[in-house]
Amino acid sequence: MQYVWLIWSLVILGLWAAIYLVRKDFRKIMLPVSLLTMLFGLTEPLFVPEYWSPPSLFDLAEKTGFDIESFIFSFAIGGIGAVLYNVVFPSAVVPLDEKTKSDARHRFHLFALFTPFAVFPVLAVGTNLNHIYCGIIALFAGTLATVFCRPDLTRKILIGGTLFLILYFFYFGSILIFYPEYIKTVWNLDALSRLFVVGIPVEELLFAFTFGMYWSGVYEHFAWQAVGGKNREE
Repeated sequence: MQYVWLIWSLVILGLWAAIYLVRKDFRKIMLPVSLLTMLFGLTEPLFVPEYWSPPSLFDLAEKTGFDIESFIFSFAIGGIGAVLYNVVFPSAVVPLDEKTKSDARHRFHLFALFTPFAVFPVLAVGTNLNHIYCGIIALFAGTLATVFCRPDLTRKILIGGTLFLILYFFYFGSILIFYPEYIKTVWNLDALSRLFVVGIPVEELLFAFTFGMYWSGVYEHFAWQAVGGKNREE
């Protein structure tokens, strides 16, 4: 099981690369979002070993708390989460009109964008919650803030979260086919709910759904873009 986490992260990176190569129109979204999300790899010491202890390349996770795989994984899911809705439901991204931009709720634009990054450290320091729950709550808070600020993105956010959950379910489930004992061996189940869906910890699925919701709207929110009509550039 030494290289399961590495293989797993490279598989999701492969999916990222496939979308990036085939859909040139997504590149301006995927790359910057992925580079931002890659920084989440820096939080890995918060999760090792409290949440899990994955065998990693050069045993970095065990020795330092950091690992190369987390940066690869974070990079890949960020870009995929940002465009997955558009992959399934092709639609153009167009500049937000000035009238909408002038709406009073956009006074909270930056606050809404950075809500997860403010909520997570408060929960991590101020509570005894396992950090995976802090992350789930922070992402959900960020989603609510985004919907308040950009209600036009609500449909994309909800569907994007659902699509990412479905993708993650099959992606995560693939490991159980080849390594059925991996979850019991690597995850710190005593610190979690011990609730599973087809062998997958419910925490992972909650993370996938909240991550997919927040990240599906992050580019449009940050760049003052809106989801327009059907995208003709296939």
